[in-house]
Amino acid sequence: MVAEEGGPKLVRLLYFVGAGFICTAAINKWRDLERKSIQQQKEDPLLKKPANTVHKAVE
Repeated sequence: MVAEEGGPKLVRLLYFVGAGFICTAAINKWRDLERKSIQQQKEDPLLKKPANTVHKAVE
């Protein structure tokens, strides 16, 4: 009876580790996208307010 309980515990542990790996990868991807977005905005100030630029050109 003790040996039968080991299987489900191992499966739950593997699911938990897998979920942690997926969440960590998703968090790192999100941080990378945020960092790239900030760098792009610093390099090109026109990306911050494109609607304002079009409005000025029409006037």
